[in-house]
Amino acid sequence: MIGAVRSFGLVMLAAALGCGPARAEMEHATLAIPGINVLFLAQHIASDLHLWEKDGLDVKVLQITGIGSMNAVIAGSADFSMSSGPSITRAWARGQKLHALATAINQSGQDIVIRKDIAEAAHFDPAAPLAARATILKGRTMAVGAVAAIPDVILKVIAKSAGIGPDEIRVAPMQPPEFMAAFARHAIDGFSNGPPYIQQALLDGSGVLVSDSTKGEPAEYSPVSAALLLARADFCDGHKSICAKMVHGIVAATRFIHEHPRQSLAVMKARYPTLDARVLEAAYEMVRAMSGNPPITSPKMLENSDDLNVRAGFIKPEEKLARYDELIDNSYVK
Repeated sequence: MIGAVRSFGLVMLAAALGCGPARAEMEHATLAIPGINVLFLAQHIASDLHLWEKDGLDVKVLQITGIGSMNAVIAGSADFSMSSGPSITRAWARGQKLHALATAINQSGQDIVIRKDIAEAAHFDPAAPLAARATILKGRTMAVGAVAAIPDVILKVIAKSAGIGPDEIRVAPMQPPEFMAAFARHAIDGFSNGPPYIQQALLDGSGVLVSDSTKGEPAEYSPVSAALLLARADFCDGHKSICAKMVHGIVAATRFIHEHPRQSLAVMKARYPTLDARVLEAAYEMVRAMSGNPPITSPKMLENSDDLNVRAGFIKPEEKLARYDELIDNSYVK
């Protein structure tokens, strides 16, 4: 019954906004996403308000953890994924050609949170430079969404800024329900992830920010491409209509995020019904601040992504790409 009420509410919202499904012959596509968090708000809005359907595109959304979502595109079992800049540049370095079609989020969107009791015991100074703040990570057990995914990349890069090696942090790959439960019972010391879990820990008083992506931290790698819609490099040549409709839905959704805060929050509430309104509002503000409008991908975003890979130790310096424009196809962002 609760699910039915939620669905009815979104249908009514879509109808009120003129976003109801069209009665045209539908094309079909599959989209893989690597996790459940508000950084994928553009996808939530495009799906829940039927923006793709309005254009005649039926999109099946698959949740495949971490870089598995991009690997599904490479393998041909998904048409698109919403991944990250570090993922696509690593793929190109290994001969796996993908195209960046739209960057919904132009910062990493990943913050590092440490338990408040640990921060207090260490006399943590939130106003200190990032490298000084990051020293608190040494010897800690930290959750990330998946190994080699962007939360792991950011954790390793920020730890390295404090002189902490990868063997001096215990990394625990966990999805949000598991790491939030582990955080609450003190089974882990902190986590690297995105909204709304950051805001949940901050607003209930259990966590303290070590790094803040809304400030561009780590600043030397800002901007960076996240919630990045990508496809195989040869896919759109044979499926121009599908690519145009898929990207148009993301363009419309990012514009919607900027122009319709109340309705965007309604979509978030339907997706995350157990979260406090304050958490959702804070998560929304974080996402809106980092949402590209329009969601263009720039070579600098991908160059910074590649530098993150090098700094995190996921590729060698000599594996950095010589140019980044050939990874990008902004032609569908209209």
